[in-house]
Order: sequence, then C-alpha cells, then structure tokens
Amino acid sequence: MTLKDLYQRPGFLLRRTHQISAAVFENACASVGLTPAQYGVLTVLSSEPGLDQTRLARALAFDKVTVMRVCKGLEERGLIERRIAEHSRRQMAVVLTPAGKKLLQQARGPAEQAYQRLLSPLTLTQRQQLIEILETLTQGLADEARAPFVPLLPPATTEPAAEPTAAPKARARRTNTGQVKATRPR
Repeated sequence: MTLKDLYQRPGFLLRRTHQISAAVFENACASVGLTPAQYGVLTVLSSEPGLDQTRLARALAFDKVTVMRVCKGLEERGLIERRIAEHSRRQMAVVLTPAGKKLLQQARGPAEQAYQRLLSPLTLTQRQQLIEILETLTQGLADEARAPFVPLLPPATTEPAAEPTAAPKARARRTNTGQVKATRPR
C-alpha cells in the first residue's frame, strides 16, 4: 500500500472529515463554549425533556460513558439537571435548565454557520449526495457500531399489512433525517 492509497481510504477520509467538522463547529461556537457533543445533548433534551440517560445516549449514538461525561460537564455549568426518573427509580431523567434553554437558543445561529461552513466547498447537489451516501453507509453498517443509534423521531405511518407473497418485499426504513426509504430485506 502506498501513502496515496492510505490517504484515499474511506476510513482515513472520514476520520479527517470528522476532525475538520469538530474544529469548524468549535470555532463557530467558541462564543457559547459548546462542543458538538454538548450541542447534541442540549438539542435532544430540548425536543425530549426528561429523557433518561440511556435513551439520550442512543439518540446521539453515544456510549453510556460518553453521555455521562457530557452530562456531568453540562450539569456543572448549570445547563442541565439530572433527576431520578418518574417511571423508574433506577434511571436518571435529564432536563434543560432555563440557562440551558437560553444557551441553546444562543448557539443555534453559530451551529448553523458551522454547518454551512462545513458544506461550503460542495455544490447543492453534492451536499445532497453526501448526506445520502453517509446515510447509506451508516445504515448499511449499523450492526458494526459500538454504540446503538435510535433516533427520536415520530413513528412512521403504518399501512395495512399486505397479503403474504412468496418473495419478500422491500420494507420501509427511516433514515437519520427521518425520511422513509425502501430497503431490501436481509
């Protein structure tokens, strides 16, 4: 393998893209002092107040240690509170504090600027293709992930069951952005 081969491998390019993505986000959000992981936690909790830490971790594809570390830092800053969950005394529910809601609101503009900056080298068509390719890759290899990803999206509308046939039909599957696509059964 040559260095050129190494530098063109998907793993190398994805890792490098992640480094750049994190740097672009952190530069844009320096004024609010948030990392991408912290912003993700605040965003999820804004949509799902009182979510338990396990579901929070799955909604962001974090392992339990990472979500606990991020929550601890946000709690120390007074941006979230962890409480014993009402439905299970063994789980912790996480909620945004008023300060957390305010900071999230302040961070939305810089986060959008980071998103636009990250995609700025691409045309609109390339942006759409990139998202589709990344969704295909992450969904196709989801079983290989170290942490599960369970998006918090409204359930897909279900249609009446069709009559069974000899050949299996494609099934609907939600993408990371909530779109429904047909996939082949395994």
